[in-house]
Amino acid sequence: MLFGLLAFLFAFSAILIILLVLIQKGKGSMGLGNMGGGNQMLFGGGGGQDFFQKLTWVLGAILMAGSLTLAIWKAKQMGMSTKLLQNQPVPAKQMPAPQPTPIEVPED
Repeated sequence: MLFGLLAFLFAFSAILIILLVLIQKGKGSMGLGNMGGGNQMLFGGGGGQDFFQKLTWVLGAILMAGSLTLAIWKAKQMGMSTKLLQNQPVPAKQMPAPQPTPIEVPED
């Protein structure tokens, strides 16, 4: 129940961060369309961040922490741990035994 709620909140925050990034205004295009000088620096001006930028940073941190938390929680739920996985030997592939090939005798 709780895992499902957290997974839903994780997906909702992922959609929300996509929308936030799409509605933010750009700091300037560095492509071919912006050949004029302008007084912006290479990575945008050094001004303060607006509300959308701060919210994007917060949602990004929530997404990273949430993905790590959900992955660890799911691994524990399935009974797997990294220590357990590291100590298990890898099973060798068993090749099937070679079958004798029948010899065909030509009839004269």
